[in-house]
Amino acid sequence: MKIGLISDIHANLPALEAVLQDMPAVDEIVCVGDVVGYNPMPSECVTRIQGIASTTVQGNHDRTVETPDEYRLNEMAHAGLEYAQQALSDDQRLWLQDLPETTTIADGEYLLVHSHPDNRDEYVYPREFPDLRPYLDDYAGLILGHTHIQHSATIDDRLIVNPGSVGQPRDGDPRAAYAILDTDTNQAMLRRVPYNIDRVYHEIVVEDLPVETGERLFDGE
Repeated sequence: MKIGLISDIHANLPALEAVLQDMPAVDEIVCVGDVVGYNPMPSECVTRIQGIASTTVQGNHDRTVETPDEYRLNEMAHAGLEYAQQALSDDQRLWLQDLPETTTIADGEYLLVHSHPDNRDEYVYPREFPDLRPYLDDYAGLILGHTHIQHSATIDDRLIVNPGSVGQPRDGDPRAAYAILDTDTNQAMLRRVPYNIDRVYHEIVVEDLPVETGERLFDGE
């Protein structure tokens, strides 16, 4: 079974569409959270994810659409959440609030979380993947996002994979990131695809979001 893994879309529709167009044939698509935030197309991205993802877990930005002041010390995050709060429909906001924080996929073989299994706000960077081994006794693998850094590792035959960020990469590569999970081999193929960053930057300026939100897209930082 092949599963498309996407995460941290952050209201970046051109990046999402590029990923979906580039993605090879898969049996299903799973979203690892943060559909909204930062960028200016939250409603369109929620609609798209609702249509193509068999499973979605809740990211920290999805969770705080109703309480953007939690990010008042982070101008880019705060502005993106305030924008999303206004742009999303009531039904879309309710859908985000009702997403699970954690679940399993592939008949319970893989644990799916947005961040750390025990702490929904903790970042787990690639060097810390071995620390997650105690959570994998009952699973073939664990899938997470949140850091916007694409990486996979196999530890004691258990797979840990972060597909990277679709809409706001932070690993020095501005291309949209995603992964393909092969449950038969318990391996993940990490993939990147370019997209029209200029279009997103233009919309950021038009919608009066922080210019820095757009500038960071060009550098993948």
